[in-house]
Amino acid sequence: MTGVDDVLSGRPAVSPTLDVDAIIGDPSVRIVVCCGSGGVGKTTTAAALGLRAAEQGRRTVVLTIDPARRLAQSMGLTELDNTPREVAGVDTGNGGALFAMMLDMKRTFDEVVLAHTDPAKAKEIFANPFYQAMSSTFAGTQEYMAMEKLGQLRATDEWDLIVVDTPPSRSALDFLDAPQHLAKFLDGRMLRMLLVPARNGGRSVLRLMTASFSLVGRAFMKVLGTELVSDVSTFVSSLDSTFGGFRQRAERTYRVLQHRETAFLLVAAPEPDAIREATYFAERLSADRMPLSGLVLNRVHQVAAGQLSTDRSLGAAESLAAAGESAQTAAALRIHAGLRRRVARERSVAERFALAHPQVPLSAVPAQPADVHDLAGLRAVGAALGDAH
Repeated sequence: MTGVDDVLSGRPAVSPTLDVDAIIGDPSVRIVVCCGSGGVGKTTTAAALGLRAAEQGRRTVVLTIDPARRLAQSMGLTELDNTPREVAGVDTGNGGALFAMMLDMKRTFDEVVLAHTDPAKAKEIFANPFYQAMSSTFAGTQEYMAMEKLGQLRATDEWDLIVVDTPPSRSALDFLDAPQHLAKFLDGRMLRMLLVPARNGGRSVLRLMTASFSLVGRAFMKVLGTELVSDVSTFVSSLDSTFGGFRQRAERTYRVLQHRETAFLLVAAPEPDAIREATYFAERLSADRMPLSGLVLNRVHQVAAGQLSTDRSLGAAESLAAAGESAQTAAALRIHAGLRRRVARERSVAERFALAHPQVPLSAVPAQPADVHDLAGLRAVGAALGDAH
């Protein structure tokens, strides 16, 4: 088996070893959230975990919040949308199954409206220009809808395991702030003032806003325009009860994320920037009392001839070159020396995280010989994750 010590060139690991199979095989664990910076193999890791869990007998869905198409490609799907699609080619002999989906924030928002309002009011909301903009492009809507979709998936009891692939960079954890941000939006002074016109017998928005607003409020209306203010007011009035229900559901999902049924996994490459992001995530999860289960250190390099040091490799290469012998062997020795240096750098970077967070279990996955783009590649990554303990 390939343990952490083996991957990190035999040097004793500071951190305990992460047992990924124990996590995905635990029936009490229903949600795994993978987070990390961009370009570290996070989506591949999430897909590999989902596939491994499915082939071990769990009915699994992988939800990606990242708009990249990599997840669909690796699972052999032509596209992903807001509805779980079953992945073909999965070994279902143990009774499991694998599905994948990509968050569509507008469709999710539409689903919320349809589920919590009558058809006539839903039609009115869908036609509102402010709703059309908010549901498609407003900052924060994606995070709100990610929390909503996760809550929907869990509430159905259809899935043994939900694997969440979050967006790259620090926005990966923005969905944790959704309930708080939504509460501020709903309880804000400006929003309460916008609700007033619709609750006062159809009185003119312009007249009432002029009477009620301070100089700041009138400046707000001047910049946005009376028509947009009217759109916002009508939208908020129509969605008042719907938003309140969403806030409650988002807060309930937030509490689920703090529960033991959820496991957060950090994914990082052994590079300074990625490890800094992983450190930020670890600190943020700790501050929010979220259950951090471990760090997957991805794309770690190894050397086959561990007994051949960097200095000996370079010395032998120089001797061969000076003697005019075996240029190919000399080149191979230099490549080996370069790889030894890279392994040493990666080990040093990984140990910074281990020393800062010695309680966080770590699993190291060797760099794959080729880009992962199919189920066979995902199985190989999953096997490396499972064998790490």
